Formats: sequence, C-alpha cells, structure tokens
Amino acid sequence: MSSNRICKLLNIRYPIIQAPMNWVSGPALVAAVSNAGGLGTLGPNAGSNDITHDVELTGERIRERIKTIRKLTEFPFGVNIVVGFGEDTKYSKKIVDVVIEEEVPVAVVSVGSPRVYTDKLKQAGIKVLHAVSTSVHAKKAQESGVDAVICEGYEAGGHKGLTELTTFAMTPMVADAVDIPVITGGGIADARGVLAAMALGADGVYMGSRFMVTLQSESHEAVKQAIVNGHDACTVSIPKGKMIARDLNNAFTKKYMELHESGASVETIIDYLESHSQYHSQHLGNAGEAEICCGQGAGLINEIPDAGVLLSSIVKDIASRFAELEKRLKDFF
Repeated sequence: MSSNRICKLLNIRYPIIQAPMNWVSGPALVAAVSNAGGLGTLGPNAGSNDITHDVELTGERIRERIKTIRKLTEFPFGVNIVVGFGEDTKYSKKIVDVVIEEEVPVAVVSVGSPRVYTDKLKQAGIKVLHAVSTSVHAKKAQESGVDAVICEGYEAGGHKGLTELTTFAMTPMVADAVDIPVITGGGIADARGVLAAMALGADGVYMGSRFMVTLQSESHEAVKQAIVNGHDACTVSIPKGKMIARDLNNAFTKKYMELHESGASVETIIDYLESHSQYHSQHLGNAGEAEICCGQGAGLINEIPDAGVLLSSIVKDIASRFAELEKRLKDFF
C-alpha cells in the first residue's frame, strides 16, 4: 500500500484526481481514470442530453450515472457536489441524499461552505474533499472536519473565487496552513506538473482540462479539437459576479467582456450566459460561440488520448522527469 496520504485516504494507487467537469466527466471518463489507478469524479450534468431544473430528476440522473459507473469499475470514484447559494442549494441537497443512499466513497465538494454538508457526508462514511481558494478557507475547511482540501490556482479552468493566487503561490501556503492532506490543481497537464505540485507541498494533484481532451470525455469533438489547436495564452479569465471563470478564448469570451465593460445590465449578461452556456459548447458542439471552461494547461495539450493510457503515461514519465531534475539539482549539494 502506498504511503502517500491521498492514496491511503481514498484507497487508490496514484494520487491523481480527475476534476469533475460539468457536461464533461461522465461514467466512461470516471471509470477509465479509476481503473487506471487514479480517482475519477462525476460532473453534475455529464451524460445528460438536456438541461433540467427539476430537483428530483437532477438527483435521479446522478443516481443512474452512479449505477453505470459501478458497472464499469470496481475501484473508488467520487461525485461532485456543488453546494451553491440560496435557492440553488435545493439541487445539492438532493444530490447529497443520492450520494449517501448509493454509498459513494468520495464527495468532491465545491462552491460553498464546508459547514453545510461535511458532517452529514462523513457520518455516512464518505470521504470529503473540499475545494478552497485561500489558506484561510483551507483552515476553515479543516476545522469543519473535511478529510482533505483541494486548492485550485488562478490557472485552473472553470469557476473560482475572486482571488488571483496562482498554483505556485497558493499550494505551499495551504500546505503550511493545514495538517490534513492537500490536493492541488491549476495548469497541471503532465508529469512535470505533478512533480512541481509535490515539491510545493501537495499530497496529490487535481487535473481537469487534460482529462477533458480524452477519448472518454463527453466533450464534443469540436471542443476537444479547439483545445488541441490552442497555444500559449489561449485562455482568459472573466468576471462572473462573486466568482471568476477561466475559459478558452473565443468569440464568446470576447462578446462577454464587451458586454461587461460596456456596463450592460445584469439581466442582459445572464441572458447571454444562458444562451451561450457550456451545454451549447460541450454538448451541442458550438465551440466558437459558446463558453468552454478550460485551464491554462490547454497550451500543453496536443492530442486526444485514451484517459487510462494518459494517466499511465504520466505516472511512467514521472521517474524520468525526476531523474532529470536530480541532474539539474546536483550542483546544489
């Protein structure tokens, strides 16, 4: 058994967590990552064909996908619980109930306070990984009893807090602030990123965008190809009320920023977001005109591999990258 704290906590072979991605990380991707020794995590809408605002249907869709995952893997996996705020918590409450009823081993909790569901999940025997954006949030999560924290740097795709702490800066801050295991993400797309994360104090890594561009990902082929075609600074960070989102730079992000900077009304911006959402890109394939949440690691993605083969190749490459690092450091000792 590995001595790594994340591997021991989650009963997995490698401390690589596939980040949950809305409309992207469905049963096939989750199972492929878990079968390869990491932890696959189910995204909220991955596997759906349409958008629903029905709370019961939302929960039952998650239940159906959990059952599908169990047919594809015997290894641990996680389900994302987006806490939400106000009226939106009705969805997360239902998902928590389903996760407990289905005895899911791991919950990846994000966008909300760790005080909301941690006790309930842990009483059911579920390991709780909570996403944070500062060391202060990490301390509060630890005090709330979570099993591990996930810190996502400014480079990460998707929705984050308003801070601009990068993975390089935030990871050691969080590692110094808490005693529980630390998982870090944001810009990690290969073995070099894994090694860097470990050097910064992380126990495991959180990878989203790299797994988005794999054969098992539910991303539309047009989206996958758009990311493969991206280079260097191909993502942009956009403000969204109390949060920010990092997206692949396209016509959507340009129009959105024009609306935001021109002082367009909140209603106008919300209408634009809803009509150009990830459903329209990831599911329907409108890769140019709709939102694609994607991290800065996109510039390192040049192919669309099998997810399990990708994970195995990253693990295999760590040894040679570490040996190369030792050579570079030899003059220090």
